[in-house]
Amino acid sequence: MPTRAVQFLERRGIAFEIVRYRHTQKGAALAARATGFALEKVVKTLVVDAGQGRHALALIPGNRRLDAKRLASALAVKQVRLAGVHAAQRASGYVVGGISPFGTAHQMEAVMEAQLLSAGEVLINAGRRGIMLKMAPTDIAAVLQCRVLAIVRPGRGMAPR
Repeated sequence: MPTRAVQFLERRGIAFEIVRYRHTQKGAALAARATGFALEKVVKTLVVDAGQGRHALALIPGNRRLDAKRLASALAVKQVRLAGVHAAQRASGYVVGGISPFGTAHQMEAVMEAQLLSAGEVLINAGRRGIMLKMAPTDIAAVLQCRVLAIVRPGRGMAPR
């Protein structure tokens, strides 16, 4: 049975390939190891709390950490923080570890890290743990109508869980 994310992309005629892997714990690093994809090409979809009941999506490479100040500036708010598990699940309609930016329960503004555009293909969550979508980052940006900006911290590293 296709996920809402898959249905969302199919309705819009966006090209993708489904990649399945054995999901034993959440995280981009596990998905990268299990699929053989480079961690910098595995997209983390983070739900952030922008205050006053507003949530947004940050799409960043799996090997990078979100820069909350840069994202807050992009969203024109004073500050952002990672949404809690229940808030993220309620806003997205997906279970944490399987959150996709496509077909979310509530429409949220999305901001994509600019570095992702240099990758020919990336893996991004398909809306269920253990299922990823291989697709062009330019298609992700276009279908989500997201802004593409520098929203990660300089250097390398993982975002806190």
